[in-house]
Amino acid sequence: MTLANWCIAAACILPMAVALTPKVASVKSRDRYDNAAPREWAGRQDGWAKRAIAAHQNGFEALPLFIAAVILAQQAHANQDRIDILAMTFVLIRVIYSIIYISNLATLRTVVWFAGIGVSLAILAQA
Repeated sequence: MTLANWCIAAACILPMAVALTPKVASVKSRDRYDNAAPREWAGRQDGWAKRAIAAHQNGFEALPLFIAAVILAQQAHANQDRIDILAMTFVLIRVIYSIIYISNLATLRTVVWFAGIGVSLAILAQA
């Protein structure tokens, strides 16, 4: 399995890890995470927890383009080292994006979001 394929796995796991942060933090709050009604619980969140949930959702929204780009570039027999580097860059950008989103740095978040999309398009351009 290529490094880029491992990056796909990491990019798929990352949104779930981001969503876990407010759930774990809620253990010490009055409004503990409710596994029986997770969407209702998420709807009651505010501040950083609400932004973490939004970052989690955005993480899944970014996946289709990235996954398709990696697969298509590999099927086209593009330079695997270049695909691997770009895929690692994408995962790093998504980690940074999540931190920035939770930190409420809206303008910087948008810049980083565009960087992630740009990397996915760069991978796709390899095909």
